[in-house]
Amino acid sequence: MGYRLESVNNSSYDIDKFISFQKKIYTNYPNWVTPIYSEVRFILGEKNPFWNHAEKKLFLLYDEKNCICGRIAGIIDYSHNRIHSDKTGFFGFFECINDDKASSMLFDGVKEWLKSNGMDMMRGPVNPSMNDECGFLLEGYDKLPSLMMPYTPPYYLWLCDKYGFVKAKDLYALLKNLSDGIPDRIERMVNNIKKRTGVKIRKLDMKNFKRDIDILKDIYNSAWEKNWGFVPMTDDEMNLSAKKLKSFVDPNIVLFAEINGENIGVAVTIPDITPVIKKMNGRLGPVEMLKFLYYKGRVKGIRSMIGGVKKEYRNTGIIAALYYETEKNARERGYEWCELGWNLEDNDLINRFDMAIGGRIYKKYRIFEISV
Repeated sequence: MGYRLESVNNSSYDIDKFISFQKKIYTNYPNWVTPIYSEVRFILGEKNPFWNHAEKKLFLLYDEKNCICGRIAGIIDYSHNRIHSDKTGFFGFFECINDDKASSMLFDGVKEWLKSNGMDMMRGPVNPSMNDECGFLLEGYDKLPSLMMPYTPPYYLWLCDKYGFVKAKDLYALLKNLSDGIPDRIERMVNNIKKRTGVKIRKLDMKNFKRDIDILKDIYNSAWEKNWGFVPMTDDEMNLSAKKLKSFVDPNIVLFAEINGENIGVAVTIPDITPVIKKMNGRLGPVEMLKFLYYKGRVKGIRSMIGGVKKEYRNTGIIAALYYETEKNARERGYEWCELGWNLEDNDLINRFDMAIGGRIYKKYRIFEISV
């Protein structure tokens, strides 16, 4: 079968085609969750502050009958390359039929665009960055994805292998049943940490939401500065994320650590509203908003999304105190389970801790790369 690859212009019509094609791929995947289309449109649009330091090139692949059979985005994040001193470009928003000829044309299109813009490495998928959904699902197809985590067909891994990609990094997600409680040795350890450091743990203050978001940004950019692939969020990006978070956040499970009045650590855990989003079927009209308001109070799962301390406090154990208090508060709020992650596969310290408190790896994701 012959294919042709076309670049996508910024017309609303072409962007809608790019977005809506995704549903064709997942007809037989009941655990896939239709994204909110207006949200995807915003992410790809010029009003998304991410594009203030990045650029993109979108492609659609057509077959001989003029039917869309694949899509992909090429992405260059200039902040990433400045921070990591490399020339890495990315691919993202990849969807394709199960045909390696089709996927090769999509990958070739991005590779050529990246090479023409001076890049020497292609990595992905990221949609559009490591601060968003990233990776192809490697293990754990039998469950819904948690919020801001991807769900992709198993054959995407084969398409990447066939093209010549190699593994760049695997990401882990761990599941913890909150009814299992916290081991006594962890509780004793946390009590000792509190006595030794004098750390105080407080909840997110909704009356001072903007202040706490500014504190979160400061800690986030300090705690993760040396992480693989990390790019700090700009003020506009963090404010946008905070605006989205505010509509469903539970302040009892967003915790800050303070020592002598200084905020030095944070743990952000969010209600996993994925089952609610699934009921909305990609739409955000009046009926869907009523569904959202009705079902969001019935969420039983949470996702531990961010946890870290400023670099000068990394060896104090304060992160353990934050996770301990988060789980205690979550049980009191009636939540039943927590997804921990994602974690880098080689982050042995956090992976061992998550397993020590009862987490088990139940999903894995893979990010690929190839020279261009």
